[in-house]
Amino acid sequence: MEWVERLNDSMRYIEEHLTEEMDYERLGRIACCSAYHFQRMFTYMAGITLSEYVRRRKMSLAAVDLQGGKEKIVDIAEKYGYHSPTAFNRAFQGVHGIAPSAVRSEGVSVKSFPPLAFTIAVKGAEEMNYRIETKESFRIVGVSAPLQQEVEKNFMVVPQMWQDAVTNGTIEKLAGLMDTPPMGLLGVSACGNEEQWKYFIAVSSTKKAEGFEEYQIPASAWAIFPGSGTNQSIQELEQRIISEWLPTSGYEYANAPDIEVYLNPDPQNARYEVWIPVTKK
Repeated sequence: MEWVERLNDSMRYIEEHLTEEMDYERLGRIACCSAYHFQRMFTYMAGITLSEYVRRRKMSLAAVDLQGGKEKIVDIAEKYGYHSPTAFNRAFQGVHGIAPSAVRSEGVSVKSFPPLAFTIAVKGAEEMNYRIETKESFRIVGVSAPLQQEVEKNFMVVPQMWQDAVTNGTIEKLAGLMDTPPMGLLGVSACGNEEQWKYFIAVSSTKKAEGFEEYQIPASAWAIFPGSGTNQSIQELEQRIISEWLPTSGYEYANAPDIEVYLNPDPQNARYEVWIPVTKK
């Protein structure tokens, strides 16, 4: 229940700061995790990205302000952080389907998106297999790409990285360097608050790896969930971990990367493990 209370505290913070630039790191601290992990949790729990939720809430309040008829549109745009009237108009139409100026006509319909509140829901008793393992720090080598602070902006980055790595021979080269556990191709989201966010396609290795980037995975305890199926199935497993297992597990996110271990990287018949860094509450 404490976990849900933290999420609701973060929702209250959002409501109190809708006219300011949203501080994602502060939201993570309220929920006792990194900004990256907070956004992942929010997306899986709410069904929309955090940035989209904030946008909807701002545009809901902007519509009310416009209906009041006293403030100029440009002032309302500035109030909610849109310094360009064009950007405000685009955001407003994206939510309400009409231009801001049209709201001032009597009888025009707009949409309302109320503030979110989280509760623990009882779902079906479908089992989840997992194990807890404590690992010392280990070195990975591979290729990386920078990630944006708003998670939704990265949705095209990672799939393109994997496609490029397959076609340009990177995967084959990395497979030859793998020599320490976890023995599989790794997808690593290194997104701590004190570092430049990056996504790695890598392997765990002690070998010299010219032309590849090195990264040290910190020592941590890991909740490890096995799975199999398509690339879509790993996303479904991650959603279940966040929305079903984590809230009542007695654990919370630790300050370490998320890791996907592809034991058999066939995209249509994969075997994989999802590693979530955890610490006891």
